[in-house]
Amino acid sequence: MIAFHPHLFVRIVELDGPRAPMPRPLSSGFSEGRAYRVVGVYNPSESSDAYFILPNDRDELWFICQRHLRFAGLHDTSAHHLDLGDVHASAAD
Repeated sequence: MIAFHPHLFVRIVELDGPRAPMPRPLSSGFSEGRAYRVVGVYNPSESSDAYFILPNDRDELWFICQRHLRFAGLHDTSAHHLDLGDVHASAAD
């Protein structure tokens, strides 16, 4: 079992190259300029990767490999997407 904080948000930093994990988030409805709420985490036993369940900009749920993700903060909000400019501005306050 993998536990995660209910206010966890991540940002997309897509890996490139032939060994990049699929799906590629920037081709699957995600944007570099947004932070996404983590709504679940899955770790298949046959893989060392974890897959974060994220709602994309079209409100579809996708399993995205952690290698494409970076921490964007803990935010107590009901929103599932945050603009990174707003996230950085609130962090500076």
